[in-house]
Amino acid sequence: MHILLIHQAFTALDEPGGTRHYEFARTLALQGHRVTVIASPVSYLTGEKTPVRLPPFSPKIAGEKEEGGVTILRAYAFAALHKSSVHRVFAFVSFMTSSFFIGLGVKNVDVVWGTSPPIFQGVTAWLLARIKRIPLLFEVRDLWPTFAIAVGVLTNPTLIKLSFWLERFLYRHADRVMVNSPGYITHVTERGAGRVELVPNSADPEMFDPTNGGLAFRSTNHVEDKFVVLYAGAHGLSNDLGVVLAAAKLLPERKAPFEIAIIFLGDGKEKPALQKLAAGMNLNNVLFLPPVAKTGMAEVLAGADACLAILKPLEEYKTTYPNKVFDYMAAGRPVVIAIDGVIRAVVEAAGCGIFAQPGNPTALAEAILKVSANKHEARIMGKRGRKYLEEHFSRVVIAEKLASVLEEMAAGL
Repeated sequence: MHILLIHQAFTALDEPGGTRHYEFARTLALQGHRVTVIASPVSYLTGEKTPVRLPPFSPKIAGEKEEGGVTILRAYAFAALHKSSVHRVFAFVSFMTSSFFIGLGVKNVDVVWGTSPPIFQGVTAWLLARIKRIPLLFEVRDLWPTFAIAVGVLTNPTLIKLSFWLERFLYRHADRVMVNSPGYITHVTERGAGRVELVPNSADPEMFDPTNGGLAFRSTNHVEDKFVVLYAGAHGLSNDLGVVLAAAKLLPERKAPFEIAIIFLGDGKEKPALQKLAAGMNLNNVLFLPPVAKTGMAEVLAGADACLAILKPLEEYKTTYPNKVFDYMAAGRPVVIAIDGVIRAVVEAAGCGIFAQPGNPTALAEAILKVSANKHEARIMGKRGRKYLEEHFSRVVIAEKLASVLEEMAAGL
């Protein structure tokens, strides 16, 4: 079976960002399937660009690379993701166009796999599937445009109307719609999706060693004697990291038996503003670090005593399964979870974390103090989380479900 994945934000293990699709693609390749990915040369997390020397819309293969048996083709994309909303649209539309022409040149494909967001690349996937007369698997990783409207990124009434039309069009015309959270099933079904497959976010426990104390990471960043709370991921509007800074201000400078340090690891449009805000607040217990490739995340997470997941207190975000939570669990670290809804239910079922009301700095500070009060109990919570992940959200097991879906589609079932 030959699978063509259209994914602007595709990330390999040697790049910072989420690697769900690389790990799935590699597993499929190990099973004997061919996987070709058309991706952007511009990092969705950092905005950094890998040069592509072909003309923007060349039908020739650009930047071909083999990664673990997966062929990665880099299509042109406008390199200004983090400058403004207008620049982001240019980036999305340019990739939608260039990836379509490159996709035309990929031969003997059995299934096209499109993923959103950005939803525009779903148009590329739909067109290629119809031209090649093969099934389309359309994956929904984010309820766009609903989330974009809720957070205030998408406000133009005409664009909102067109976005909802496009969303419904893709749901109705996909042979199957795949979601990564059970909270999305009702949304996509009500908007026209026919056959819906749940292939949830997950993590590979083999990538992490919960017994590793992360001494190198702690020593390098001078936090050897502190209780480290780590946030790893995007620094964007949705992530509500200003609330974390406000919570840090409420923490005492020293809390027996450990001083608490909060580390922000990652990148995004809001990072410079957050750094400026932290400096203005004279926060001595906060450290900002650059993003790290997935190959380095095991050591980073090993250096944390607890990990933080947070989103804005929006009703829409109660439906989401943030992938970082599953990595935290795989690493055997307790989770401070400032997100309500389905992901809170996972953490509570696993007994691996403490919930803090989203948007509430005082509640977040109290949760951090609670998890830091007993390092032994924090380690026990972390172990429970890893065990629960191994039983319910192991990447290898979830990948088997995806492989079955793709095989059925290729067979016309």
